[in-house]
Amino acid sequence: MCGIAGFVGNGNEGNLREMTSALVHRGPDGEGYYNDAYLPVFLGFRRLSVIDPDGGNQPLWDDENTIAVIFNGEIYNHRALRHELEALGHRFRTDHSDTEVLVHGYKAWGAGMFQRLNGMFALALFDQRKGKVILARDRFGEKPLYYAQFKNVVVFGSELSALLQHPALYGVSISKKALQKFFAHNFFPTPHTPYIGVSKMPPGHYLEIDASSLETTIKRYWRFDITAEDPPDGNPADWASELEHLIKTAVLGRLEADVPLGFLLSGGLDSSGILSFAAETLPRIKLKTFSMGFEDNSFDESAYAETMAMRVGSIHHKEICDLDSARNSLTKILSRLDEPLGDSSIIPTAHLCAFTRNHVTVAISGDGGDELFAGYDPFRVLARARLYDKWVPRVIHGAIKVMAARLPLSDSNMSLDFILNRGLRGLKHHPAMWNPLWLGALEPQDIAELFAEKVDEEELFSEAIAAWDACKSPHLVDRVLDFYTRFYFSDGILTKSDRASMLSSLEVRAPFLDNAVVNFAQRLPWQVKIKGRVTKWILRKALTDHLPKEVLNRKKKGFGMPLARWLKHMKPPTSELSVPHLDHNWLSERWVEHTLGLRDNRLALWNWMALVHAPRAGTDQSDRLG
Repeated sequence: MCGIAGFVGNGNEGNLREMTSALVHRGPDGEGYYNDAYLPVFLGFRRLSVIDPDGGNQPLWDDENTIAVIFNGEIYNHRALRHELEALGHRFRTDHSDTEVLVHGYKAWGAGMFQRLNGMFALALFDQRKGKVILARDRFGEKPLYYAQFKNVVVFGSELSALLQHPALYGVSISKKALQKFFAHNFFPTPHTPYIGVSKMPPGHYLEIDASSLETTIKRYWRFDITAEDPPDGNPADWASELEHLIKTAVLGRLEADVPLGFLLSGGLDSSGILSFAAETLPRIKLKTFSMGFEDNSFDESAYAETMAMRVGSIHHKEICDLDSARNSLTKILSRLDEPLGDSSIIPTAHLCAFTRNHVTVAISGDGGDELFAGYDPFRVLARARLYDKWVPRVIHGAIKVMAARLPLSDSNMSLDFILNRGLRGLKHHPAMWNPLWLGALEPQDIAELFAEKVDEEELFSEAIAAWDACKSPHLVDRVLDFYTRFYFSDGILTKSDRASMLSSLEVRAPFLDNAVVNFAQRLPWQVKIKGRVTKWILRKALTDHLPKEVLNRKKKGFGMPLARWLKHMKPPTSELSVPHLDHNWLSERWVEHTLGLRDNRLALWNWMALVHAPRAGTDQSDRLG
């Protein structure tokens, strides 16, 4: 893992160094800078050494010194690509650097290289011959990349904190539209960021910048698409066997590292399956597992993690995240997140990553299993909501919703009142809005009150509506899968994983996002992903011979913290910590409601805190967690 920063156009090396310094936590092992003598191209780099520590310094040039790259990520098929390029006559300077594959790959295939890469990446290529810079991001957006285009400069980097150091962004304004979408989704949907004029690079896209004219062109090279009308050959038993093989191959391909490596183990199906495959290859002395527990049993999964650790014989490490540790670290973590997140599990995730980094530099996670194979509660809840919408007269929907709102409030994980109220809240809207309304902190009418203005619901959920319309499958499960994988996963889960890990300079890898696994999952019919009340059915079949029954058949819990209860023991932000466009008094009233148990406002209040503590332009982001 690393951090990249740079710009094309107005600026100087001092600006570049300030931008790059904001990324020290992403790359504490080294730095590199480049300023072209003829074109206004500035490239900066911070390095976390994982593969080829001696030969992976950046910017890295090809053997003819005409193409340079700065790169954040890992390319898991770099050895195969190197062999292919060597057969084409390319000469490599390093022994096994995955970064060098990028300059030669671009030289051989141009932008067609991006489709060949199997890995996670955010990169900037400088083609000195053609006088252009190419920015590119991996298929799911595992690695972040932001950019801002102005009249005299295009600025880019791994984090907003880096961009904000460039003079072109001094005094940049907060976007009201983006804040409204944040409360509607619990994350900033791509391409939105908190700032006007600053964009996220969409996953699976690349941007070309003409270094002379500063003209830009953005193009897509890949998109997640459900193609179940063209299923793989065979039957479900064959598919489970093939999936087993693909996941195992993906895990083995992510075990390469020249530094210590471990496994983030929740005790759930996904992380346990990955650990099981790794245990078939790695000796027990190299199996290091890490889990986080909670005092609240409805959130705690650590017993299942310990079961899996004992089964494979790993060296297991466990830590407890309690109210005091969360409260003591909350401000520090939120102030260094770079982009506010509406997912409170960032706190225990950051603690887990900091704890893990004390022992290893690379960790492997189970991210992606829920999105690809239908593991979330909404897959069941929204299916029932569709039946409810079909058979229950709409004239009484409002009365039923009022009755559901009067259920006793519970602070437990995925309690009945929480699930029921979430499932019912979207039924008066178009089905395209059901998914974000399940996830979001506030409904449209609440957002209108918070911002003291009428909101356009179609504009508020425009990204979700576009995704719904673009999905080729007519089935609800496929459409929900498409939404969760394309939006919630990239802008929520993967953003959380990246920020939490990078705060402690820990690299996290996700085998489920292997190209072959994803391509296969896209073609599977939804009927083998969810059967009745059983989620991830095909994945469970694939892992049957590898996991104990108590792990294989356990109900999904989800990695979160007891936010609803803990908020009752925290103080609300003071009026001095105001956020532009938000009604501080309205939010304060919601805090009182929540504390008194009158209404469950956990998500809205968390979003408020995330925004209040978010970094501002010019603030120092270089301190390391822990």
